[in-house]
Amino acid sequence: MININQLNKEFESRVRLGIMSVLMVNDWVDFSEMKGLLEITDGNLASHSNALEKAGYIEVKKEFVGKKPKTSYRVTQNGRQAFNEHLDALEKLLGR
Repeated sequence: MININQLNKEFESRVRLGIMSVLMVNDWVDFSEMKGLLEITDGNLASHSNALEKAGYIEVKKEFVGKKPKTSYRVTQNGRQAFNEHLDALEKLLGR
């Protein structure tokens, strides 16, 4: 029997799913690169990355390069585990 409650609500949004997918296969990804890869707005990326950071699934690094601010993201160990569990639950749901 498949329990749909095993799916993680934090990853229901396609933007959050995209952020996590990118970060699972990359170390640090900067704001501009992430925005371009996912083809989303600044506001969308900022709000969804904030939610993932609050959940402890991603780390956000803010720094200055010269006089320009730079924001970068990477997945945390908790985020990696939670996302893998989410993917496992999806595969069970699909019967794989």
